[in-house]
Amino acid sequence: MEIELVQLECKDGDLEYNLNKVRRAIKNSSDATDIMVFPETYLSGFPTQENLNMVSQSLDGSGIQQLKSLSKEKNIAITVGMAEAHEGKFYNTTVFITPEDGLLAYYRKTHLWLTDHGIFDAGDRYSCIEWQGVKIGFLICFDIEYPESARALGELGTELLIVTNGNMDPYGLTHRTAIMARAQENHMFAVMTNRVGLGNDGLVFHGGSCVVNPMGQLLCEAGREECSIRMNIDPKQMTQFLTEFNYLKERRMKITGQKIQHHTKHSDWIIS
Repeated sequence: MEIELVQLECKDGDLEYNLNKVRRAIKNSSDATDIMVFPETYLSGFPTQENLNMVSQSLDGSGIQQLKSLSKEKNIAITVGMAEAHEGKFYNTTVFITPEDGLLAYYRKTHLWLTDHGIFDAGDRYSCIEWQGVKIGFLICFDIEYPESARALGELGTELLIVTNGNMDPYGLTHRTAIMARAQENHMFAVMTNRVGLGNDGLVFHGGSCVVNPMGQLLCEAGREECSIRMNIDPKQMTQFLTEFNYLKERRMKITGQKIQHHTKHSDWIIS
């Protein structure tokens, strides 16, 4: 499976600018790419109380419809973050769009960062879906600092963890350490795409987009500039990483919540 991490700068609150950058990246993507991964809330940038209604979109809004068309045109899956409006609430959401199914999955950030509070509502579940025979789970930025988040996905059988990130200085090394730990703890591949450049209030985004194997080893890592990184991985080749032990089987503490298996290739952990 060919993963393409698209590390870009973003203009907070400028939907057209950000969507145009996504369009260009998709149209310029390699024909071999299976999944493209963009940063956290990339379509909207980070919203404020003042522009939240303006920059938030529904999951069937025009931006998502355009990405569905691009996904079909390029025969590529797209993972991107957005500010989502839903039934009077707002969420920090990552969508997963495929050529076959359109909007196949979405995940709402469960752990809100300091500046998320008062803007977004927290999501209430972790989800794992199957696409092209691979079980894929999603987290967003601050989520990866909590072992329970990735562990819930591990229990759902996740083989590939996709993290959309909007991490800024001075926390770059925090997420570098966290993504490696989450991959190792749960014996899964993990990919993380971050923003670069400047944001509102003088924030400087760290970059450092990366791919990690199930032993927690970095396979590739970006710097602090805009770039696109392609990496071929095979999440099904797990036996080489499970030769002596399996953390999920050896642990003695269970996470709480309700595990739901849907009729489709989709399962959830409901937070309780």
